[in-house]
Amino acid sequence: MSHATPLEVYRRMQEAVLREDDPTLLPAELLADDIVVETPFSPPGMRRYEGRETWLEFYASRPLPFRFEKFREIATRETADPEVLVVEYEFTGTVTTTGLAASAAFIAILRVRDGKILHWREYQDVMAITQALSLRPEDLGALEP
Repeated sequence: MSHATPLEVYRRMQEAVLREDDPTLLPAELLADDIVVETPFSPPGMRRYEGRETWLEFYASRPLPFRFEKFREIATRETADPEVLVVEYEFTGTVTTTGLAASAAFIAILRVRDGKILHWREYQDVMAITQALSLRPEDLGALEP
């Protein structure tokens, strides 16, 4: 039986994050039961999630106030390991709580086995994310409507 490659799974992730009806960063149907999600530059206690249900519970409990509008692929590198893909990308969109445009860069290492994401390690531009999510229009000198 043929399964989706890491590149094919990554492409599905790109489509999922830009969906208008129900955007998601890591679609549940692409996750292995024993997935490990790591974001090493996140605050302590938020750097590692083990298991599909653990990740889905965390993700559901922290809705992002961000509407993704553009996914810019900067680099995609297949590796000698057929399960592993290294990607660099940028999300651009609107912070829904302020209406401000924002973007942030990411690098991720994706391991896919049997068409499911087994391991996702993402290095995020934490400063850009923090700045985008904490600014209000008045912080930039704009008057509130």
